[in-house]
Amino acid sequence: MAYREVLLVKPVEDLGGEGDQVKVRAGYARNFLLPRGIAMPLTTSNRKQVEALKKRRAEREQTELNGAQELARKLEKTSLAFAVKTGEGGRMFGAITAQDVHDKLKAAGFELEKKRIHLFTPVKTLGRHTVKVKLHADVSVELAFDVVSENPIEPVAVEPTPEVQYTEKRSERRPRRDARE
Repeated sequence: MAYREVLLVKPVEDLGGEGDQVKVRAGYARNFLLPRGIAMPLTTSNRKQVEALKKRRAEREQTELNGAQELARKLEKTSLAFAVKTGEGGRMFGAITAQDVHDKLKAAGFELEKKRIHLFTPVKTLGRHTVKVKLHADVSVELAFDVVSENPIEPVAVEPTPEVQYTEKRSERRPRRDARE
């Protein structure tokens, strides 16, 4: 397989940021990176642009980090509550998912992507729960939310079990059939 070194002009997920020299497959560089202007061939004249690209990258990453930290401070002050329908004994109908948390945050005025919300399993119980919101590689927030019932919780009706008395003795039972007969 042929490889080629290119200089990234724009950040590429799972490959690198602007100003990085990366070694990629020749076809990937020729058919995707170079035509879209994401990368440029690595030549001696292009190596001079590396410093400018790295400076721009550092500035961009710093502004992203500052924005993520500011958003994290706002999210820590936020409290969410979900009112759900419940049945007998406070059992929920359905579950709270990452999409529900995203919709609630959007309604509260926060603009963030749904993929940043890490709710590993849907919430199926009432009470206080937490969800991890990863805003940046270095910034993540534990967001607490409450799940409450919108109708009063009815206790589960427990039927008394009648006491059963066994009067039959082992000797009164029908004898077993032997499998050999």
